[in-house]
Amino acid sequence: MIEEISIRDLGVIESATLPLGAGFTALTGETGAGKTMVVTALGLLLGQRADSAVVRSGAGQLWVEGRWQVPVDGEVAERVRDAGGDLDDAGEASIGELVLSRSVAAEGRSRAVVGGRGAPVSVLAELAEQLVVVHGQSDQIRLRSATAQREALDRFGGAGLDSVLAAYQSAYRRWNANSAELAELIDDRDRRAREADDLRVALSEIEAVAPEPGEDETLAEQAERLTNLETLRLGAAVAREALSTEDAEGPDVRGLLETARRELERAGAHDPALQELAEQVAGLGFQVDDAAAQLSTYLAALDADGAHDLEVIQERRAELSALVRKYGPTLDEVMEQAASGGKRLAELEGDEERIEQLTSTVRDDLAEVERCGASLSQLRSTAAASLAEQVTAELGALAMADAEIVVDVQQRDEFTLTGRDAVSILLRPHNGAEPRPLGKGASGGELSRVMLAIEVVLAGNDPVPTFVFDEIDAGVGGAAAIEIGRRLARLARSAQVIVVTHLAQVAAFATNHLTVVKAGDGSVTASSVRQLTGDERVAEMARLLSGLPDSESGLAHARELIELAEEKAAASR
Repeated sequence: MIEEISIRDLGVIESATLPLGAGFTALTGETGAGKTMVVTALGLLLGQRADSAVVRSGAGQLWVEGRWQVPVDGEVAERVRDAGGDLDDAGEASIGELVLSRSVAAEGRSRAVVGGRGAPVSVLAELAEQLVVVHGQSDQIRLRSATAQREALDRFGGAGLDSVLAAYQSAYRRWNANSAELAELIDDRDRRAREADDLRVALSEIEAVAPEPGEDETLAEQAERLTNLETLRLGAAVAREALSTEDAEGPDVRGLLETARRELERAGAHDPALQELAEQVAGLGFQVDDAAAQLSTYLAALDADGAHDLEVIQERRAELSALVRKYGPTLDEVMEQAASGGKRLAELEGDEERIEQLTSTVRDDLAEVERCGASLSQLRSTAAASLAEQVTAELGALAMADAEIVVDVQQRDEFTLTGRDAVSILLRPHNGAEPRPLGKGASGGELSRVMLAIEVVLAGNDPVPTFVFDEIDAGVGGAAAIEIGRRLARLARSAQVIVVTHLAQVAAFATNHLTVVKAGDGSVTASSVRQLTGDERVAEMARLLSGLPDSESGLAHARELIELAEEKAAASR
């Protein structure tokens, strides 16, 4: 329930606070005073699109704030906490105060605050679904759509219908997803078969060669060695002879170092410095011996490599190069493709089995969809008869005694997410007439009454905390307007009702009467909101009736209308 709405710099409203609360609140005022801006303010709090054009001329931004009373452990409170906000203390353990605010800058920026924390505007829209139902002339147009009519019937069907609809939608989504996968597999069967054939050929070729990690680099090194074998052998042999020759007469590094060591040791007997140098030369000799030994080993290995067949290595390299060109660009990627290709081939080869499984699953899913759909259709047909009866009875009390509502449920050929049913709400304006769609057989005033009748009936099955009606009485007058007021008062017994109206017959039933007043300074109009009681309310009612708030006859008529409304409201309790 909305406790209060505050508005600043919205349209013609400079600053206003609307005390609302429980029951039936009527909002009246002169044409152009800003009554519609109040509904616009509420729309902003409920996440509707912001339009910077409604920022008051000369102001930097508009600002609206609403205070709701909501259960502390309900879905609304939970969503607020998820968004980072919280409820304020409302004085009751089970009820908290939710504060929503929205600002719109003149240059178009919009900002929302939910429970004291900034939040995306989408959070306001989510909360709106559980807080308020707004009806206006645009909603009368919406009521003409098949979707809105089906939604109204489903609301009337209550929890039982909701449960079956949820089961149906779960089965439908499963059936739809599996059917799509099956169709894709069947349609793509030839392409996937070709892909599998190509993979088999590739895997066969790779497996036949059986490459090893790094094999191409190893073979390249071996080929380089074998190709230059003689050069390597000659260079190593000459170096070996230079270091340590087997020719007793030939000089070598080892012999020269040995001679140097002996001379230094002999002379070192007379100078310790030369003795240290002799030790260094001896160390160099050991290094020369080690290098000579390694060269001998290298030469022996070259002799072993010479036994390898260079032609065999080159053939192996050619096989690997062919794989790399075809499946590369590197040998590592060829081997990776072999690994991933095996998995992919297993998937492709399993398609036929998957098609068989899906065919059976889709058949079972369809049976479940048909079963749930049949139950859903039956519940809707039963609910349709009851809804039509109750709404027709309401229309009789709204000065449409000869009118009858027909809720038609027809099965279509195809299933959809919402079922197989096409729901149409038809209006028979009088006995003997053919029922016609609301969009073709109802005037604006009749649509207003049909919409109100539907909401009054739905409120018994699917209560909503707050209803807002923006000139729902357009095109209505006289006795019909009185009955609209009485029905709104009846609706207000189970929900908060806020009505923007220009009819005294409707405002007379309000338990809280607010008026939008304006004062002009020649160029700018500043509007505010006042709560009316006593003589002030009577004067406003007289203005609504005759346009003359001070007319004695108008005032008398206004008092009479208020008394009549009180009597009718008491009689309907």
